[in-house]
Amino acid sequence: MGFDRSMALASSALTALVPLSILLGAVFAHYDAAERIIGRYGLTGASAAAVGSLFSPAEGTSASVGIFGIVFLTISVLSFARAAQRLFEQAWELKPLSMRNTRNGLWWILTLGGYGVVNVLLDALLGKGALGVAALLCEVPVTAAFLVWSGWILSAKRISRPDLLPFGVTGAVLTVAYSVGAKIYMPHLFNASVARYGVVGAVFAMISALFAAMLVLVASAALGREVGDELGRIRQGDRPSDHEVRRQWDSVVEQTRSRWRTAREQVSHHQSKGSND
Repeated sequence: MGFDRSMALASSALTALVPLSILLGAVFAHYDAAERIIGRYGLTGASAAAVGSLFSPAEGTSASVGIFGIVFLTISVLSFARAAQRLFEQAWELKPLSMRNTRNGLWWILTLGGYGVVNVLLDALLGKGALGVAALLCEVPVTAAFLVWSGWILSAKRISRPDLLPFGVTGAVLTVAYSVGAKIYMPHLFNASVARYGVVGAVFAMISALFAAMLVLVASAALGREVGDELGRIRQGDRPSDHEVRRQWDSVVEQTRSRWRTAREQVSHHQSKGSND
């Protein structure tokens, strides 16, 4: 379930972010999504050229913002917002609102843009060094606040912000850990994908990176919900026995091991299939 939700979020994010980046480049002359990705992950050579081709208009043309482009972009970002909305509805077992929550989805999209701008500024000001640790540390409270706001607004305010706090903190910490790992591994992923598939390899690398990021988000939502519920029971004086705590912990460990084995088998299967091809 978590892998399916992560892939749905990653696909929606890719569909929304690529046209959004191209249109932003058409509106703001100094904004270049390709340069941001290349600089963040230190891409060079063919991988950098592939990313540049992906976010650039076709040769002899220029990106422009027309009615069709605006409509397509709106549909794409709203689809991403609804995918994120379904994450919170499923994690907190809420009744689906679908398109009835469109207004809150639009507010979330605007906030997402602001969150992206803040992260870009932090990275520009403090992102010196190989991993940009100072910028990442400053992003923790920003990310936590954004995640709490996201759950509150996308759930149509049906989840209280205090109940979302464990999710926000967990998600912020795991996101920073993912960012450090991505800066180390992403250059290799881009180089390998582009070397094998050409420009389309950059798309494969991006969807892989987005899938990992969305998997972190899904895991944070599940863990945050469990921690929030447990804290609520403790506040009410409903403390489980030590035996029950041990049983639940063993269950979580076994489920984690099972999912890890499944993921390893899937990766091994894909690798062996690719080698045979």
